[in-house]
Amino acid sequence: MPLRILIDVRHIRDFGIGSYIRNLVHALGKVDTGNRYTLTARRDEVHEFAHLPRNFETIPYQRADTDLADQAAYPWFLRSWPADVYHIPLNSVPLLMPKPYVVTVHDMSRLLYQDRVSGWRNNLRLFLFRRGLLRADRIIAVSRATRRDVENLLNIPASRIRQIYNAPDPRFEQHSPAADARAAGPETRDFERRRILERYGITHPFLLYTGMIRPQKNIPRLIEAFASLRNELAEHPSYRELKLIIIGDEISRFPGVRRAAIQYRVENAVRFLGFVPFDTLRVFYEAAEAFVFPSLYEGFGLPPLEAMACGTPVVTSNLSSLPEAVGDAAMTVNPENVFDIARGIREVLLDRNLRDELRRKGFEQIRRFSWKRTAEEVLETYQEVAALAKAR
Repeated sequence: MPLRILIDVRHIRDFGIGSYIRNLVHALGKVDTGNRYTLTARRDEVHEFAHLPRNFETIPYQRADTDLADQAAYPWFLRSWPADVYHIPLNSVPLLMPKPYVVTVHDMSRLLYQDRVSGWRNNLRLFLFRRGLLRADRIIAVSRATRRDVENLLNIPASRIRQIYNAPDPRFEQHSPAADARAAGPETRDFERRRILERYGITHPFLLYTGMIRPQKNIPRLIEAFASLRNELAEHPSYRELKLIIIGDEISRFPGVRRAAIQYRVENAVRFLGFVPFDTLRVFYEAAEAFVFPSLYEGFGLPPLEAMACGTPVVTSNLSSLPEAVGDAAMTVNPENVFDIARGIREVLLDRNLRDELRRKGFEQIRRFSWKRTAEEVLETYQEVAALAKAR
């Protein structure tokens, strides 16, 4: 008998989790034609799943999971769509969620950084976060580091946790510099890059950060390190006009990030961009002199791998899950030491042999991660949970 599997895909447009949902669902569509899948999506996002196989159906559900009423409304809605396994692909499980269900944990920052936010709403979210994981039949952790955090912070038995890696969006690999040279010719691609960058007024060499804007992302320290580095390179023929481009969401919620640029007198050299379309994001990755990601904490860390897929040297942290994700294909630094961040960036900028080596190793590193493999392991988890539920 085929399984009935229901996946909550309402966060398809989120910065990181949206990429996870999109790629997982499409990969499941390629590896599993036997089971039946139901996807719950917002009405204006149903079209995102129009080209899936016949064993997939998408049903509209409008209420956001940030609405407190959704704690009961979504489980009530699911009474009309019973399933053998439910999958919540992010750390937000409704209070009355029917079982059996699987949760994907992308990171444990809600618990590790809970002292940064206060108030009853946050306390309620933390309670629901803990309860949702404790009730889960299986937890998918996206890295060894995240698996350790789940075990240590919530005392959840290792037997209930599956470690299943994410992977970069395949579109980054399809449009790597090498692939572009084979497909459309480097001159055509270079022209397109210049056109997009000029649209954003970018004409100088730049470093790039992409990702969410959160305290643990360490962006004020990155800006301080950039200011120090820019002073060192003030007379350099290629890098005296070096810029820092920061692409991330909700910058307005964290005014300290902009204040750091003013404090270190680089406000004219740091550009803050919000959401950019995928093709534009890819161009920024490809055109950057280096991708810099000195995060203090990551559940997995996809942006460095996305940069590697675009042939860009990476400077990132030696903490949390990041060494696990990047291996020896990146320059790793101590993210709590401004001077070490600046040193790592300087070495990557000035050492051409190092840049070439990091590019080569980067292309090798991303081959370790595959959405096909991820989907196959997630499918095994569904089958395991469904079998255990039937045996009870």
